[in-house]
Amino acid sequence: MGKMIKIILKIMAGLLLALVLLLGGFLLYITLSDYQPQPLETLLEKTNVPVVEQDTFKFINWNIGYAGLGKEMDFFYDEGTKVRPEKLMSRKYLDGIKAFVTANDTVDFWMLQEVDIKSKRSYRMNEVAEIEAAKAGSIGVFAKNYDVPFVPVPVYEPMGSVLGGLMIFSEFPPSEAIRYAYPLIANWPDKLFLLDRCFIQNRYPLQNGKDLLVINTHNSAYVYDSALRVHELQILKKVMLAEYDKGNFVVAGGDWNQNPPGYRPGGSYNGHKFFKSEVQMNPDFMPAGWNWAYDNSAPTNRQNYQAYVKGENGTTCLDYYLTSPNVEILESRVIDLNFENSDHNPVFLKIILND
Repeated sequence: MGKMIKIILKIMAGLLLALVLLLGGFLLYITLSDYQPQPLETLLEKTNVPVVEQDTFKFINWNIGYAGLGKEMDFFYDEGTKVRPEKLMSRKYLDGIKAFVTANDTVDFWMLQEVDIKSKRSYRMNEVAEIEAAKAGSIGVFAKNYDVPFVPVPVYEPMGSVLGGLMIFSEFPPSEAIRYAYPLIANWPDKLFLLDRCFIQNRYPLQNGKDLLVINTHNSAYVYDSALRVHELQILKKVMLAEYDKGNFVVAGGDWNQNPPGYRPGGSYNGHKFFKSEVQMNPDFMPAGWNWAYDNSAPTNRQNYQAYVKGENGTTCLDYYLTSPNVEILESRVIDLNFENSDHNPVFLKIILND
């Protein structure tokens, strides 16, 4: 009996050692392959690009949820159970997103978040190429913010490899595109599996000798340390103020993952279930004269603990714009798609530049 126990203990010890070596090898592989972006990276730089001759512009800002979070979906990170939809459903979501881009062909600038290039969660569809093609003649700039060989959660269906990020595209060619990194929000080993947050800044020369700066940002979620969020915003603020001080025009939009200053729901959603972000944007974040552009008549984001049912899922506003004082806001509105193809609604903005 004692001999048998020794054999069993040796087998268990061997299995435990194998498990430790396997886990250690996995962490070593993920660590060595960890995406470590520089604080500032030039994505594109061109000389002698044509100047933009108009002074009125239309924008759409939209987190497309990698074509995986349409109305039928819940999501495990938000207390749901699902990781991704069925392949045909994911294809349906992406086709719906592309159809929306095609139908809104008078929009000058598109600012998208959570766009995948090659990820298990989106069946390795190249969403960047497909969406850019939906806007004929457009010029796209992509910056990755999620590049992980294998995300091991949830354990019952790991998310696997993820490669995705943000993009700006327009018919106007930018003279410059820069990726600005946000600070890391976690320590090793957690940071190995999380997004490397950033924003893209595109520069468009104007006929008056100044530049239009279009910024697409995707700020941190699932992080409730306000100091980290403030640190992110200070990086963005510094860039925006510097460009405005040069006399340039600045428009920033994105998924800020926090409510805009003073936001409360209205319109047909007034009285519906509303969830308040853990952190709201400080109204004193920017100096006087800077403009927040948002619409409270419809939400831009919904909770994902269950498939979407209007009036049951909590909704809020996380997606909006910030413009410099020399930019006049003519219209700002949520395009309420009832979260058909994403857990976010697109947000429209129309501006005019004031010289």
